Amino acid sequence: MKRKIDKYDFKAFGQAIKEARKTKGISRNQLADQMNIAPRYIASIENSGQHPSLQIFYELVTLLDVSVDQFFFPNKETDKSTQRRQLESLLDDISDKGLRIVTATAKEIKEAEAEDK
Repeated sequence: MKRKIDKYDFKAFGQAIKEARKTKGISRNQLADQMNIAPRYIASIENSGQHPSLQIFYELVTLLDVSVDQFFFPNKETDKSTQRRQLESLLDDISDKGLRIVTATAKEIKEAEAEDK
């Protein structure tokens, strides 16, 4: 007897990949060249929710710093969202002076949000 298996809808994943790619300033062609795959394959993942192979899935999430927890465990609080992972990646390339500026800015935002409550 064949069991019924619900197929995962990869459309949200594809949109996250597209957004992360654009945030990093990488064109579809550049990403495809880096991964040694066809740009059309990436377009299908991003726009149509095509199911990527496990290897391509792994490469996309690691290259673009995309958290997969939000897709597989939507009702669970994730440790790090995609935005948080991408911010951490950007922070890795900032000097100590830049980090002091970002830290001061973050503190001001936190204080402003606390005042709004």
